[in-house]
Amino acid sequence: MAKYSFEFKMEVVKAYLSGDGGYGYLAKKYSIPADSIIVRWVKAYQSLGEDGLIRKRQNGKYSLDFKLNVVESYLTTELSYQELALSVGINTPSLITAWVKTFREFGIDGLNIKQGRPSKMKSKDKDNSKSIETEDVDVNILKDLEQENLKLRIENAYLKELRRMRLEEAQKMKELQELSAFSEENSD
Repeated sequence: MAKYSFEFKMEVVKAYLSGDGGYGYLAKKYSIPADSIIVRWVKAYQSLGEDGLIRKRQNGKYSLDFKLNVVESYLTTELSYQELALSVGINTPSLITAWVKTFREFGIDGLNIKQGRPSKMKSKDKDNSKSIETEDVDVNILKDLEQENLKLRIENAYLKELRRMRLEEAQKMKELQELSAFSEENSD
């Protein structure tokens, strides 16, 4: 995938916004393989300003709660990855794509795993920070499990109540049928 400079992206976006041409025309003019790239740049610029066009050199760190909220938003709404990314201030929709894929494969635990290359240097300080980090992860996992447990209890209680109401309704229907049959026997 070609990487484009911030200045180049800005030039193309300004050309579009000033009315120099449509997406297809500008894609040909600037030798960009797909007009969808320009669409993405324009939307990012309109939503995030110049920051939407800057290619991040360093990966951002996002909390588990943030990732879960974004994944839940994607799964429960009809927003595209691009629209959702722009709405939460991320200029890389593929990051959300990766989170959703990871969540579908591994659940919450998958989003909690620190990704990237492991450090080749070992130090005692890093070992201590890992144990603290592991404790934080364990606390977060426990909190998530408690929330899931509460949701399941609520769902279970709802289903039990629904079943009870259905059984009551079936019992009333049975009594009505018996009463109807009894009244037919007595009317003869």
